[in-house]
Amino acid sequence: MNKDPEQQKEMERRLAEEEKLVGHVPVVHQILSDRPDMLLPNLDTSESIFAGEKVLPHKVKHLVALGAAVAGGSPYCIRAQMENARMFGATEDEILEALQIASYMGLTRGQSISFRVFAEVFGKEYTE
Repeated sequence: MNKDPEQQKEMERRLAEEEKLVGHVPVVHQILSDRPDMLLPNLDTSESIFAGEKVLPHKVKHLVALGAAVAGGSPYCIRAQMENARMFGATEDEILEALQIASYMGLTRGQSISFRVFAEVFGKEYTE
């Protein structure tokens, strides 16, 4: 695929900025760097969510992202969001509490789904 030189230049600038901010370029971004046409929209989405403090402070954004990473089960995202939350001032206790909440919500999701299936399989009645 022919790479657009302008996209290539913009991608390199933004990856350098990302490395300066967080200390590394995430693997996903490294892989997508072969395709600036795919990476740049990905970066646009990420930046639209995490850049600036529109309503939520950075620390809160990354604690929420940490919870989503726990729910998604990605150890790489868990580590990245834990480090990001910490970088924006989250304490060890705040991170631990976010992990506890996220883990609990994962448990209740499993219960909610599996107990409904159990009720259907065994003819148990329940109300929503």
